Amino acid sequence: MIRLENVSFKYKESNKILDNISFEVHDGEIISIVGKNGSGKSTIGKLIAGILRLKEGNIFIDDLNMKKHQKEIRDKVGIVFQNPENQIIFNNVYDDIAFALKNLELDNEEIRIKTSLEKLRMDKYLKSPTYELSLGQKQRVTIAGVLAVNPKYIIFDEPTTMLDSEGKEDVYEIVKTLKKQGYTIIYVTNVMDE
Repeated sequence: MIRLENVSFKYKESNKILDNISFEVHDGEIISIVGKNGSGKSTIGKLIAGILRLKEGNIFIDDLNMKKHQKEIRDKVGIVFQNPENQIIFNNVYDDIAFALKNLELDNEEIRIKTSLEKLRMDKYLKSPTYELSLGQKQRVTIAGVLAVNPKYIIFDEPTTMLDSEGKEDVYEIVKTLKKQGYTIIYVTNVMDE
């Protein structure tokens, strides 16, 4: 379970973007955080993923306090950003997904990569150059990179912003499938219809 207790946050030289936020996400749930641009949606996701440092309040992931167990929590939470081109850093699909696995010193690299790509129907692109992929395919690669690490929780931070209608439908189906597979999902969006 993810639990936020009285979380507040502000960026340097700004007013609080989050003020006393508390909520829970139970295992196996999918929740959406919906709001206009600049309302703090992505900030919540980055705090839960341990990308931003929590200063006020507490975040618990499976009863681990973010302030004391940030490393362990980072292994449990994956995040997919809105622009896949900002998340892909290597010129080859395999190398891009392998990067996180090597950093986290996870074994069975090849099996993890193939399995995650198969889940997203991207296994035929295993050795493809990332720069030749469409935006929708790049978003699938970033999702595969998160799945290869095998987190319990996945945050989708406006993952359809850069995609056409077909790409958006693909992401919606991926999210539904991951929920059926037992992942807990936080879906951040500024589009109420999503």
